[in-house]
Amino acid sequence: MSSDRPTPEGRQAANTAPGWFRWLPGLGMLKTYQASWLPKDLAAGLVLTTMLVPVGIAYAEASGVPGVYGLYATIVPLLAYAIFGPSRILVLGPDSALAAPILAIVVQVASNDPSRAIAVASMMAIVSGLFCIVMGLLRLGFITELLSKPIRYGYMNGIALAVLISQLPKLFAISIDEQGPLRDLLSLVNAIADGKANWYSFAVGAGSLVLILLLKRFEKLPSILIAVVLATLCVTVFNLDSVGVKVLGKIPQGLPTFALPWASDADLVKILLGGCAVALISFADTSVLSRTFAARFHSRVDPNQEMVGLGAANLAAGFFQGFPISSSSSRTPVAEAAGAKTQLTGVVGALAVATLLMAAPNLMRYLPNSALAAVVIAAALGLFEIADLKRIYRIQQWEFWLSLACFAGVAVFGAIPGIGMAVAIAIIEFLWDGWRPHFAVLGRVEGLRGYHDIKRYPHATRIPGLLLFRWDAPLFFANAELFQERLLEAVEESPSPVKWVVVAAEPVTSVDVTSADMLRELSRILNERSIAFHFAEMKDPVRDKLRRFGLIDVIGDERFHPTVGSAVDDYLDKYGSASEEALPHGQRS
Repeated sequence: MSSDRPTPEGRQAANTAPGWFRWLPGLGMLKTYQASWLPKDLAAGLVLTTMLVPVGIAYAEASGVPGVYGLYATIVPLLAYAIFGPSRILVLGPDSALAAPILAIVVQVASNDPSRAIAVASMMAIVSGLFCIVMGLLRLGFITELLSKPIRYGYMNGIALAVLISQLPKLFAISIDEQGPLRDLLSLVNAIADGKANWYSFAVGAGSLVLILLLKRFEKLPSILIAVVLATLCVTVFNLDSVGVKVLGKIPQGLPTFALPWASDADLVKILLGGCAVALISFADTSVLSRTFAARFHSRVDPNQEMVGLGAANLAAGFFQGFPISSSSSRTPVAEAAGAKTQLTGVVGALAVATLLMAAPNLMRYLPNSALAAVVIAAALGLFEIADLKRIYRIQQWEFWLSLACFAGVAVFGAIPGIGMAVAIAIIEFLWDGWRPHFAVLGRVEGLRGYHDIKRYPHATRIPGLLLFRWDAPLFFANAELFQERLLEAVEESPSPVKWVVVAAEPVTSVDVTSADMLRELSRILNERSIAFHFAEMKDPVRDKLRRFGLIDVIGDERFHPTVGSAVDDYLDKYGSASEEALPHGQRS
């Protein structure tokens, strides 16, 4: 009997396909496609089209390129992802989270030239696509996980603010020079105070925004489509374009053509950095959304293939007059709610948009720019994360302040510098945690099994002459010197002369060359003091590294114990009952 849900075999078809075919999961899905899915995919694709058109145009305008290129950046990437993407249902296209970083580069490099703007944006898409594909082929799909949740919240909140502020001038039909979110806001306030605002434009845009937000609670209603259709009718019926309400204008008929984008004398470094920045943002969002919807289908999505699929879609966008794209957290749920089963839904949506461009491009001629701005503002409002930041503030305030620092970086300096700041803060946070890790001197506690931190258990008993030292982090260049300092301090502070040092090494997951050289030097220092240097519970891969570094021969293979308990037993066997008498009753060998 045919099932309406994807089978386990179908879900894993792309992952198990041999050779190069596994890089084309969309084609692999055709092998297990069920006839009962076709009507649902067709219907869902047509429903999806009602969002693809207004959103594509709106996000193109928000990114600093003419609106029709948002449709180009919708058609080709959907087709490319249907072949290379591993997710059954993900919808890709122009995205509000990318608008601010794309706009930041376009404004700086394109000099208000529309043809140059699309060339720059397309070049960014190619950079983003190549970056994602290379990262995917190198199996570095985990890279975005290096950004902690508070840092991601910070830069996304900053981008949301930047996007929102960038659209406010369009609500009032005011043109300002882009100088950064806060300075742009100040320029807008001054322009309104000088009487430059067009209040007809504002009424259309604000009305559209209110309508979108009100209808959003009704999930089955196409709120964006309803708002832009009503706004277009208002402009047409009341002839509002004659009183200064800016409209989309005539859209060229036809499909996007293959082109090699190039902007002469462009700042290639800015384009390169911008392309990499949008790649990180788009993959961070795509990986989260992909995993979320994969879980609903009880399947698994390979993050490396997801990166390749996203890269292929961006590469296709760049070569067909598009700009950087990402997954959509608003359009994907629409496709799912409409009954989508596979990526054929996206293919149907792409073909429907292409048909519109070929047959009736003038339908959108009187679409007001302020209504498009309202679409983007509504999306930007959805990017803000406030509730979870409140939780983070309650449980760990320093991470909350890190998030605000990232937010301030984007808000003050703009999207690209702000994202760079977020990455830098993430690296510093990672190094800080490893640079100053927790460590403990261990003792026995009556009534508890094992060995425990004497700071948490002040009444713990230590065995005379034995120092049990635990280091709760990998050993690497940033903390090697600190490890040596803390261990030697513990030796000096021991209540009895130390004969053995045993490092409880289970938390030590890695050792690099710098820390290996430190251990060699530390072994020499301890030997000069007639202190034996031992390890317990060291993981086999770490021990293999020490053997490769030549440290096993220096320290001695017999000084590596399987457990802390066995190390204590060996010490007591060597030094006899005098040390054993120091143990609490019931804890002696």
